[in-house]
Amino acid sequence: MTTQITSGVKISVESTYQSEYSNPENEHFMFAYRITIENVSEYTVQLLRRHWNIFDSIGINKQVDGDGVVGEQPILAPGESHQYVSGCNLKSELGFMEGYYEMIRELDNSIFHVHIPRFNLIASYRLN
Repeated sequence: MTTQITSGVKISVESTYQSEYSNPENEHFMFAYRITIENVSEYTVQLLRRHWNIFDSIGINKQVDGDGVVGEQPILAPGESHQYVSGCNLKSELGFMEGYYEMIRELDNSIFHVHIPRFNLIASYRLN
């Protein structure tokens, strides 16, 4: 698990290779990741947008932006958390993702970025 705290918001990430949804012969490698967002600050915050940098070891870099996460823009009071699962497919068995969430503080409507720490996307058979 990879974890990082930025501006009072803790991000924890776990990733897994999805062999049942992958087809290596056709350069299709599927990965799932579970993210837990915890508000460890004293202010209520809301997640507005996400930005991903996705690196595939065959030299492909993608950037993905969008509103919320899996169709939600969670509001987190102090001490609350939100967890979701999503996925990413690569053309190779190795890669990584990292990025940030754009969030807003309810107290003063200030916008800030919360870093999503880099996490690896590695086909499990490569770990042996």
